[in-house]
Amino acid sequence: MLSKTLGAVALSLLFGGNAVEAKPVPGTTPASAHLFRRAQLSPQYPMFSVEMPIPPVKEPKLVTTNPANGREMRYYEIEIQGFSKQVYPGLSEAEFVGYDGISPGPTIRVPRGVESVVRFVNNANQNNSVHLHGSFSRAAFDGWAEDMTQPGEYKDYYYPNRQSGRTLWYHDHAMHLTAENAYKGQAGMYIIDDEAEHALNLPEGDYDWPMILASKQFNADGTLAPATGLFFGDVIHVNGEPWPFANVEPRKYRFRFLDAAVTRSFGLYFANSEDLTTRIPFQVIASDSGLLEHPVETELLYISMAERYDVVFDFSGLAGQTIDLRNLAGQVGGIGTDTDYDNSDKVMRFHVAEETENNEPDNSDVPENLRSVPYPTPTDMEPKDFVFNRTNNVWTINGARFSDPVGRLLANVSTGTVQRWRLINTGAGWTHPIHIHLVDFRIISRTNTGAQGTGRDIMPYETGLKDVVWLGRQETVVVEAHYAPFPGLYMFHCHNLIHEDTDMMAAFNTTVLPDYGYNATIFTNPMEEMWQAVPFEITEFDGQSGAFSDSAIISRLHAMAEYLPYQAADDEAEN
Repeated sequence: MLSKTLGAVALSLLFGGNAVEAKPVPGTTPASAHLFRRAQLSPQYPMFSVEMPIPPVKEPKLVTTNPANGREMRYYEIEIQGFSKQVYPGLSEAEFVGYDGISPGPTIRVPRGVESVVRFVNNANQNNSVHLHGSFSRAAFDGWAEDMTQPGEYKDYYYPNRQSGRTLWYHDHAMHLTAENAYKGQAGMYIIDDEAEHALNLPEGDYDWPMILASKQFNADGTLAPATGLFFGDVIHVNGEPWPFANVEPRKYRFRFLDAAVTRSFGLYFANSEDLTTRIPFQVIASDSGLLEHPVETELLYISMAERYDVVFDFSGLAGQTIDLRNLAGQVGGIGTDTDYDNSDKVMRFHVAEETENNEPDNSDVPENLRSVPYPTPTDMEPKDFVFNRTNNVWTINGARFSDPVGRLLANVSTGTVQRWRLINTGAGWTHPIHIHLVDFRIISRTNTGAQGTGRDIMPYETGLKDVVWLGRQETVVVEAHYAPFPGLYMFHCHNLIHEDTDMMAAFNTTVLPDYGYNATIFTNPMEEMWQAVPFEITEFDGQSGAFSDSAIISRLHAMAEYLPYQAADDEAEN
């Protein structure tokens, strides 16, 4: 045992504090999991003592009509501001920065095809940039890392909402500040509602819940510890509360899981609180980019940073029972490189009522056929290679750093073409959830490239369209995407936010076609001056006057709409 322990310590030193063991059986907890478990660094917390909140749904401040195309336009106003919250009973308050002063921020729900402009008002003390993750936004509204809004400024982000129904999320994307800003609370869910989904009779309304996962660490006095260095967080949060509970009815629920953690991945499973060894199956119905073709039944769901999976869990046969949502121990069953702590295998608890409210029957359903997934037209092109690695303690892609404006442009793609990209992780010490902006992609293959590879293939619930793929240690993944509908300069990066902030981010350019014209090209530069943040007077914001008056807002929306930034998406849909 001593030699085995020393071996783990040696590996920990070699790979930056994360011991790596031999290839496990995916989905199981390695027998040596105790080697990876550490004592909790944060103060002890009363488990399952606080009810899980549901983030409020944000209502638009006003609604108007796009004068150029007749579409409905909704205007939202979100204030980025600091707030204090007592997380630990009897200890000091912790300081956060959230959207509308809460974390997670309010949920925005928009019907498919209804355009939105969201004004993010920076009343915090640090620069920010907002990315609507999963939207094919124009480059000027995509949250380019250098397109920052300073304190005392606001920026109007114009979103198309033309994609199929899906779970998106909005979060900070400021250069070298993303980890800190997101960790302190700048994340929220954004849902495109689709009539095609409504027709399927899936659980909805009060039975459709955002489930935003995160991990944090607290000091002995209850204040928030910084997310720096080799950070994984030892306090698991769901919708902003540590290890909460939820009261549910014995019926089906739709849970929209989002991993919004800075660095932690999860292996999620459900089990009866009295028998944690027996997992309860559930159905995965959607991934990052919308519904799968068919529901996938599983007992275990791997989810890494920024990934989203919608699942349906049926409590109907569990009346009166207590069900736990757990996280697979042993570095996510050996798939991840996360540090385990005393309670990082716990997520939350469900108390199932004896009967449904008013004894109403559960008429929701999970049909066998969910949709026909619009996969990219297959291509036989040779994939472009992108190697994710650490060089001289700097995280890079093909040796390039985002802080190098010339070297960071790694791909030029003609708008409308299909390409395959080969994502390569040569290292054995870390995994990388890779996010490609603008596009939905299909995972073509996953292979091992070294002895520390996990041996896993594409998971059944990864067969839909996605915008994040979890690239394991010594693993190669090939993805295929249709680079459309817009030209412009976009980012791709590791969504481990510490890796991202230390330069594991690069750019690709979808090149402009001759027939796009001026109205399209002014949106290709993410730093286009006419769309950048502008300063404001706090008296105008507080009094909703000046630039914040209804008349000024409508004038601004109509002026933006006249440029037809999303016309190419409509043209493509018609062809």
